[in-house]
Amino acid sequence: MTSYILRRLLLMIPTLVGILTITFVVIQFVPGGPIDQMKSMLRGHSGVMGEAGGGVTAQQGAKAQELDPRHLEALKKIYHLDRPFWERYLRTFIWYSPQTPTGNFSNDFFNRENWEGFLVFKFGHSFYRNKSVLELIKEKLPVSVSLGVISFFTTYIACIILGIAKAVRSGSSFDTASSFVVLIGYSTPGFVLGILLIVLLGPGDGAIAHWIPLSGLTSAGTPGYESWTAWEKFVDYLHHLAAPLACFMIGSFATLTILTKNSIIEEMGKQYVLTARAKGLTQKRVLYKHVLKNALIPLITGFPIGFLAMFFTGSLLIEQIFSLDGLGLLSYQAVIQRDYPIVLGSLFIFSILTLIGQLLTDISYVLIDKRITFDDSQA
Repeated sequence: MTSYILRRLLLMIPTLVGILTITFVVIQFVPGGPIDQMKSMLRGHSGVMGEAGGGVTAQQGAKAQELDPRHLEALKKIYHLDRPFWERYLRTFIWYSPQTPTGNFSNDFFNRENWEGFLVFKFGHSFYRNKSVLELIKEKLPVSVSLGVISFFTTYIACIILGIAKAVRSGSSFDTASSFVVLIGYSTPGFVLGILLIVLLGPGDGAIAHWIPLSGLTSAGTPGYESWTAWEKFVDYLHHLAAPLACFMIGSFATLTILTKNSIIEEMGKQYVLTARAKGLTQKRVLYKHVLKNALIPLITGFPIGFLAMFFTGSLLIEQIFSLDGLGLLSYQAVIQRDYPIVLGSLFIFSILTLIGQLLTDISYVLIDKRITFDDSQA
């Protein structure tokens, strides 16, 4: 197992390099980069100033729209676009850039502050927000963690309980009705449910009832909020979270519920279950002591990657509908604004979490199911 884990960890490096390389090359050729956007902003500003002054001719306005070459070079230097392509590419991963070039080489080389790049976990600063990528991600984490953690555990617990109930009552009216409800939820997009909830239960004048708050995860900023008790703030937090959480979870029940049901039904038809019943064991004892241990292996092994992903959960449309400022909205704005450090930084974090989650999933298979070994897979 040690050699397998070591190989997988080493393979993560070229995988991450490949993901970032493809993304880096693509964004270099996408039009509308930060320089183009800054040109548009300056031209629009100059045009507005010309119109406001009222005494600028059309020819002078056209000249005002031309960006001074010195300013253009300054912008390129600010966005690090004055450097050669190969240097910008290397700085994406790891690059030795001594802060004191005249200092001692050995001391500078082993000083982490003199290295740049994602492989040393330095993601740079946003082009437009004057903050580091890590600071921005930390600011958006409360929304993502709130949606991810609660939806993850709620979905897992509810789906396992519902899947067991459906397997035990397979073919009954309860099984049919619950399958119909679950599949309806699965086919309903979360943003559609969000719009419906906002229209019917939101703060608008046409709503049937005003149950859904206007925005945010709390009522912070409203008069008297600071004097509320801890319990009142917790209830207010759940009140704000209920609607977006329902929209976020609506499509998650079907897969896990049906998987749980089918796994239990498959295990109940195996020989060891018939033997246990022949020994006189009760239905509950056979189900909870023997069947569940094997039937839940596919769900348990998917737990690690889901557990890691829940901290960085984001949904652009749901966040927009309920005015939540999370990672989904941040990633979308970064792509639209061509904020390359945020795009590459968030992609790097998501990729490395996915690779670690897949490794933990493989390890959990071996730990839970003793019939699986790394030696057999290698042979």
